Amino acid sequence: MIRYLSKISGPLLDRIDIHIEVTPVPFEKLTEIRNAESSVAIRQRVIRARDIQTARFESLEHIHYNAQMGTKLIREFCALNETSLQLLKTAMERLNLSARAFDRILKVARTIADLEASPTVHSNHIAEAIQYRSLDREGWLG
Repeated sequence: MIRYLSKISGPLLDRIDIHIEVTPVPFEKLTEIRNAESSVAIRQRVIRARDIQTARFESLEHIHYNAQMGTKLIREFCALNETSLQLLKTAMERLNLSARAFDRILKVARTIADLEASPTVHSNHIAEAIQYRSLDREGWLG
């Protein structure tokens, strides 16, 4: 796995919005009884988020979802407060992220906020989006 991942270039990884390591689920977790969010509820949340995005971009031709935003729209719809900016700055410096990764994090954070029906992007949305950049983390590839 590490040998395969080491062949993927940084610029290619920058073009992938979300990359996370998925570890095997232990048997105990598979068999435990828990109250998880139902698939129907998750589907409804996703539909609402897509509706929010469709409404957000209704006046723009060829833009329907957050993933399609360019830099100008990212700055408009992903405005951050000082706490969120500092969090993102720290991540950019510590993970040595590119400008492309910066934009990807903001678009993913905007989508996370939409899934919560939040009109603004908050630091918890930024933090979650940063967590989805696992292949950018130093040492992941060995």
